[in-house]
Amino acid sequence: MNESLHIVCPHCHGINRVPGNRLGEAPSCGRCHQALFDGAPAALTADSFARHVERNDLPVLVDFWAPWCGPCKMMAPQFQQAAGMLEPRVRLAKLNTEAEQSLAARYGIRSIPTMVLFHGGREIARQSGAMGAQDIVRWATAQLG
Repeated sequence: MNESLHIVCPHCHGINRVPGNRLGEAPSCGRCHQALFDGAPAALTADSFARHVERNDLPVLVDFWAPWCGPCKMMAPQFQQAAGMLEPRVRLAKLNTEAEQSLAARYGIRSIPTMVLFHGGREIARQSGAMGAQDIVRWATAQLG
């Protein structure tokens, strides 16, 4: 994979062009100089959501969650662990549905936690309910073929 990929920085949300064959070499953002892949899900807001989902050439797995949700709290460390296992092939991100209610409504989030897998700006799969790290990795990998 020698073609360049657009990777959105999880810190400053800048768009970086990274050769596909160099994703595993710990690339850093050209704008803020932080790691593009740090094994942690990116925290998204309504302002950054579209940029990450539409401009990343990588698939983006978004965890729609809320701070008052017990299963969401239980899944949070599992989702974090899955980020370390799936990066740099998949970007993991979290969206607080309590803070971004209109975005959650736009995507029809009826129960939380719900994971939605996007690729090329389009939803390709979704899964509701808390899952362990290995199950998240297995599910995401199966959806991507």
